[in-house]
Amino acid sequence: MGFITRCWKKTGLELLHSLVRLLCVGLLSVPGAWAQNASIELTELKVLRDNGSLVLNAQLSLELGPVLEDALAKGVALHFVAEAEILRDRWYWTDAQVSYAHRYYRLAFQPLTRRWRLNVSSEPIAGTGLAGSISQHFESLGEALSVIRRQSAWKLVDLQNLSPDARQRVRYNFKLDVSQLPRPFQIAAGGLSDWNLQVSRTLRLSQDMVR
Repeated sequence: MGFITRCWKKTGLELLHSLVRLLCVGLLSVPGAWAQNASIELTELKVLRDNGSLVLNAQLSLELGPVLEDALAKGVALHFVAEAEILRDRWYWTDAQVSYAHRYYRLAFQPLTRRWRLNVSSEPIAGTGLAGSISQHFESLGEALSVIRRQSAWKLVDLQNLSPDARQRVRYNFKLDVSQLPRPFQIAAGGLSDWNLQVSRTLRLSQDMVR
């Protein structure tokens, strides 16, 4: 009898997990297949000198599509991460990381006010909470996305920390951070293309840029 009870408990838990996954898949994959999918493209990436530093300008063509918008409307916050690192070539070992900068974005819909809240931070928002981030409110999703799409005058490194005679490059990456979703959503989103938003590019720094 004990063995049968344990089997029923195990089967019941597996059934519950399956139902949760199915529910999440349904939430993450509606509405219909004819709707425009989420997409991302890096339309501009520039590195400039500014007051003794290198700064980065990036412009994204980011469209969430109905799947991600529907998840937002149902109370799921979306987290995005922008990363930029400067690497120095080394023939005798792996390339040296000269600097590393990142920005974290948390986008959420507030049903009571019908407004969109965007938090921006230089530290992971999940770990520090919202207190250490800059919070902005918008009347529309498009206004909130425009802030994420445009990253201007983002300081990467002081010029004095760069070697004028070395070969160096900037590697930029932007992605939707699925790891910040609730665990059942992470499992459900793993095989869906709408949730696989990521773009990367590398720029070689000229010697004139770093002198």
